[in-house]
Amino acid sequence: MLISINGSTVSLLMSFCLPAPLLLLNQVVSLTSAAYRYSAFLLLCLFSMGSSAQTRTDSLPLEVIRHASLDTIYTRVPDSAAYVALPNTKRVYTVAGLHAGIYGGSLLLLNQAWYKDYPKTSFQTFNDSKEWQQVDKVGHAWSAYQLSRASMASWKWAGLNRNQQIWLGGMSGFAFQTVIEVLDAHSAEWGWSWSDIAANTVGSGLLIGQELAWAEQRISFKFSFHKMNYSQGMLEQRANNLFGSSLPERMLKDYNGQTYWLSANLKSFFKQSNLPPWLNIAVGYGAGGMLGGFSNTWADGSTTFTRNDVQRVREIYLAPDIDFTRIRTRSKLLKSVFFCLNAFKLPAPTLVLSNGKMRLHGLYF
Repeated sequence: MLISINGSTVSLLMSFCLPAPLLLLNQVVSLTSAAYRYSAFLLLCLFSMGSSAQTRTDSLPLEVIRHASLDTIYTRVPDSAAYVALPNTKRVYTVAGLHAGIYGGSLLLLNQAWYKDYPKTSFQTFNDSKEWQQVDKVGHAWSAYQLSRASMASWKWAGLNRNQQIWLGGMSGFAFQTVIEVLDAHSAEWGWSWSDIAANTVGSGLLIGQELAWAEQRISFKFSFHKMNYSQGMLEQRANNLFGSSLPERMLKDYNGQTYWLSANLKSFFKQSNLPPWLNIAVGYGAGGMLGGFSNTWADGSTTFTRNDVQRVREIYLAPDIDFTRIRTRSKLLKSVFFCLNAFKLPAPTLVLSNGKMRLHGLYF
């Protein structure tokens, strides 16, 4: 007897797994019942999108073959030479459980690192589209892209068909970021941001669009960071209050030290060339001189500080890069390492355009 798992089963499975992080989220913020139902409905819809892509084969007598090297179950349709891959049941359940666990755990960690020091409120919106020179918006897009990329890879490992991999994986990043928006919407310091939602859409859309157009990621979305050195005194105190003092806090909160890159693989666009298959060219975006979201003016008790002498600037970068996933290796461990490394930009000599002036960094992080 052949027991297979199709897209509908995946949808049902996710409907059992996803309420777990949502219940945890309900403990983190005081959601109204309507908002909670909306979040649950949204996540369930996103994870069930792949169900229609699975071809029904329940009623067909199928020959079952297990591919030893891929650990994938194939079925051969009668009177046809074609083979149809079936998902690996255990792996599908494993991936679904990991999604639920990681979602729930991440939301609790985010609450501890970001939201716990701010009072909760009812649902509210907030227009932050002009904050931080839009570096935070690019960060939202990068996060959605990387979450979607990781999710897609996990569903591929589970044996789902290609359409399910793209849509279940691709929309997972958007779904997770949307839940974070719910956290923002119930924090007195922030609110639901439509510009964040737009950025999340761009990030997940970049992954989905490339998979549908080219069946590969020719343009990778990458991140780099360097810790900023603020002068002693007022600026250092302001930076510590705003961004934290530890390296992990600074990486998460200090937009002055963050750079986001679109890294294009040259061989993918020029397939007849003799270029190395791993060679990329990357264009980056960042900003500096930011001591507040909208301006360099802030209040500390009854005292207001204004530091307009610190100029807020946008910066554009150009540098060589490496697509680690295109480095050939037979090692499964190295492939996993390279997959993770490809979320980050390799330090390299970099041209920087800032405030109308060009300069060269011998090595830029």
